[in-house]
Amino acid sequence: MLIRKMSATFGRLQNQSLELRDGLNIIEAPNEAGKSTWCAFLSAMLFGINSRERDRAGFIADKNRFAPWAGVAMSGRLDCRAGDRELTLTRATRRQTAPMGEFQAVYAGTNEPVSGLTGPTCGETLLGVSREVFERSAFIRQSGLAITQDPGLERRIAALITSGEEGTSYSEAADTLKKQLNRRRHNKTGQLPALETELLETERQLEELEELEVQLAAARRRAETLEGEKTSLEEELTACGRWEASRQRHALSQAETALQEAGRRAADLRRQIETERVPENDAIGRLRGAIVNLETVRRSLKKAREEQDEARKAVLWAEAAVNDSPFPGQTPEQAAQLPLNLEPRPRFPLWGVLLTLALGPGLWAAMVFFAQQNLRLSIGCGCGAGGLCLLALSLLTIQKQKKWEVRAGSLREQRQKSLEDFTALYRAAEAAQADLTAKTAAADSLYSSLTTNEQGILLEVRRFAPAAFDVPAADAALRACAVRRRELTEAEAAAREARLRYDLLAQQTPAAGEEADLPVPARSRETVSARLEETRDALAAARSEADRLAGQLHALGDPVVLRSSAGHLREQMQTLEGEYDAIQLAMDALSAANTALQTRFSPELGRRAAEIFRELTDGRYTGVTLDRSFRLSAEPSGDSVCRDAALLSAGAVDQLYLAVRLAICDLVLPEEACVPIVLDDALTNFDNVRCAAALRYLRAAAQKRQILLFTCHSREAEFFAGDSGVFIQRLTGGAPLV
Repeated sequence: MLIRKMSATFGRLQNQSLELRDGLNIIEAPNEAGKSTWCAFLSAMLFGINSRERDRAGFIADKNRFAPWAGVAMSGRLDCRAGDRELTLTRATRRQTAPMGEFQAVYAGTNEPVSGLTGPTCGETLLGVSREVFERSAFIRQSGLAITQDPGLERRIAALITSGEEGTSYSEAADTLKKQLNRRRHNKTGQLPALETELLETERQLEELEELEVQLAAARRRAETLEGEKTSLEEELTACGRWEASRQRHALSQAETALQEAGRRAADLRRQIETERVPENDAIGRLRGAIVNLETVRRSLKKAREEQDEARKAVLWAEAAVNDSPFPGQTPEQAAQLPLNLEPRPRFPLWGVLLTLALGPGLWAAMVFFAQQNLRLSIGCGCGAGGLCLLALSLLTIQKQKKWEVRAGSLREQRQKSLEDFTALYRAAEAAQADLTAKTAAADSLYSSLTTNEQGILLEVRRFAPAAFDVPAADAALRACAVRRRELTEAEAAAREARLRYDLLAQQTPAAGEEADLPVPARSRETVSARLEETRDALAAARSEADRLAGQLHALGDPVVLRSSAGHLREQMQTLEGEYDAIQLAMDALSAANTALQTRFSPELGRRAAEIFRELTDGRYTGVTLDRSFRLSAEPSGDSVCRDAALLSAGAVDQLYLAVRLAICDLVLPEEACVPIVLDDALTNFDNVRCAAALRYLRAAAQKRQILLFTCHSREAEFFAGDSGVFIQRLTGGAPLV
């Protein structure tokens, strides 16, 4: 098969194409440019995408991992040559749940479909191997160089070293025999343990069946005993019923007599009340209530008169206080207008003027005398003497006026206080008089209401009690009427109760039967009924127990059938045990055959892997050994001790696994299909020397099949610079900014 061109809308690839040629193709691209995406796209175009795969911890399903970043549907095209035919393969997405599920294969340049080439079988038809074999041989990733065991790859290897048939696989055959062995016995599960359990259950049922038969016989005997006891108790209860019926008929006769007497007494009382014109209970109650109200009004009247007397005393006390005040017979307004008795206001005294006039001549003479002696001194002395006299008189006058004002102020305050006290007494007298007037009116109103209601009650009572001329007599008459009415009510109630009792007894009393003297039962009806109920319950329980036991016996089945079933189970167990031993023997033989096959399988693959590994390491290692589970060891040159792959460096391990992968491709892949080899950064951990050795080997291997080498380094392209047999192309697209 030769891949010519791939066009993809897949993951980060958006309508991008990649052209390829025969031989060795080196695709150089930086990280995140889409190298691994192109590899996954090639696998998806050949084998499709598993739509059932789900995301899980640390793993993303391909349908989600490579969903187009642009949000469009996943699709792709692959142009290739298979044998002598040029084909065009396309895959598209019609339903979101089945990415790239729409497949079409046509001959290049035409619309003619390729017969027998379908989506599920495309890869295996074109390559000659299944997806599992392709991914474990020719599809080589840096993170997947190690080889894992697979039944498909195992069948291919078995065909290589045996007869060429690919229908057998040791692991599948071993798994099939193991399943058959486990089907018969696996710990406590399988057919044999199930049969053992069923046999034990059958034997247990046989034992239980025998025990149930004994219990059933005992339950039936107990039921028969209880049935006889029930019959005896029912007869005793019937005798109690006849005796009680006789007692009920006697009680019915007494009830009839009591009913007649109660009816006669009620009729007599009714006629007597109608004759005496005794009022109804409503009228009696209303009149007695009115009498009670009269007593209430009478007490209110007594209280009102007492309050009236108290108010009258208060008026007398208030009037006496007003008369004892300084303003008797006056109103507060009039008292406020009365004049205040005060002495005349002191004035400058007349005797002072006279005294001044008397002293004037003397002073003048003195002034003349002194004028002769000293005029200025005489004038000053005269003026001084006159001034002193006037000053003394003025001070005296002012002192008297102040005393008068103090006395006048005191009198005014006394007058004002007296006036305020008088006003309070006067207002209290007025309030007492108003209170007296109001309480007098209330007392008069209560008295009028009392007399009016009393006359009305007496007039109404005298209609049926002419001798009631006062309230006590009327109340006594009403009490007597109430007693008569109560006697009638009680008599009528007694008559109704007698009627009800008679009707109830008439319904419960059976028809007249044998009236001969019946013996008194030895036990009461309640005792017999309780005992009968207990017996019936016990009988029902015994019958239920018998039915349950019979049902269990029926459910367990016929003892003959159970014994036959137990024998059949034992025969089946013997058969299965023989099969178990035979399968175990077959597994042992298969294991021995697998060991023999392994001795033939490992050398051939190990020899071819050793040749390639020697070239890749430039002769550093000369031998490779591996077992059927692909556990690898390498033999260094000049050293006979093999080293486990886990002891090698990371680069050496990658080279060892690459050598085994390439050996598997040479030995396992069909030569006629020319299956392409895809390497995704498989040489990353190689140093320059071993990388050159690997490139030389791939250049030689590309003569037989197409090889696609995806790399993030430039050394591969530089190594083949100028070599026209190697097609080199560079992808420049990096990771988009998000």
